[in-house]
Amino acid sequence: MGILKLVLRRLALGVLTLFVVSLAVFLLSQALPSDPARAVLGREATEENVAAFRAQYGLDQPMIKQYTTWIKGLLSGEPGVSYSNGEPIMDFLGDRIKNSLFLMFMGSLISIPLSLLIGSYAALRRDKTFDNANSVSSLILAAMPEFVLGAFLVVLFATNVWNIFPATIRIRPGEPPWSDMKGMILPLLTLTLAVTPYVSRVVRASMIEVLESDYVEMGRLKGLPERTVLWRHAMPNAIGPTFQVMALNVAYMAGGVVVVESLFNFPGIGLAMRDAVRDVNIPVVQFLAMFISFIYVITNLAADIGTILVTPRLRTRLS
Repeated sequence: MGILKLVLRRLALGVLTLFVVSLAVFLLSQALPSDPARAVLGREATEENVAAFRAQYGLDQPMIKQYTTWIKGLLSGEPGVSYSNGEPIMDFLGDRIKNSLFLMFMGSLISIPLSLLIGSYAALRRDKTFDNANSVSSLILAAMPEFVLGAFLVVLFATNVWNIFPATIRIRPGEPPWSDMKGMILPLLTLTLAVTPYVSRVVRASMIEVLESDYVEMGRLKGLPERTVLWRHAMPNAIGPTFQVMALNVAYMAGGVVVVESLFNFPGIGLAMRDAVRDVNIPVVQFLAMFISFIYVITNLAADIGTILVTPRLRTRLS
């Protein structure tokens, strides 16, 4: 029952967070200095055309009316129409959202287990050669921005150094992202190298703390194999604190894909956000901002629940 109360409380907090974010996104989009109507129609547009455009998209309505209409559209799955081409946003962004979600899923599927393995082994080999090399390399990777890391990988693996992988992804409209898996290797490698250092360092610190605890020492004194001590006693208690970091890094991918997608010409929400900002396509910018915020809320909720489920002490406290 305690876990259910926690989940409901976190859900309520998530809904409140999304409401506050929606207000901030709407007010900031209204505060933009450029007029969307003139930005779309061009400088030579007549006043009649500008007025017709504003009336067509409800820009002549009061701000409260615009906000409530927008929120109703988000909740009903119809977030509006793109200013650039007049298409419904979900029709315009449907394939791009699927592409980005696939890229995030594959990046998480690779980086999270890899981080757990690297962090755990570094803790077991504390202050040894592997641990020292991992500390230095993870610090270097963590300090490198994604576009620098991605550009370095392109130079290394997609040019005359080792021309192994394509520098850009070739996915036609309507094709699934896995139709060009060879082209996805460099974007996935960029995301993996950008995320893994943070999680592995937290796993290492948490694992070292757990390995020095009394119950782990007791398990060793009882003669349990080191593998049993590690995976049955140490890992369940060490992985709990890392769930929040994992969630933040998964959520980070939702924003980080903007850079990665632009660098590798990946047709996802990153390119859509870039184009929407350039074209002052406010409905698309608003929807993508809320979509990324929704991913942040969901991943943090999943991290809170996962932390409780994998940590014996927290399960006992809430039961």
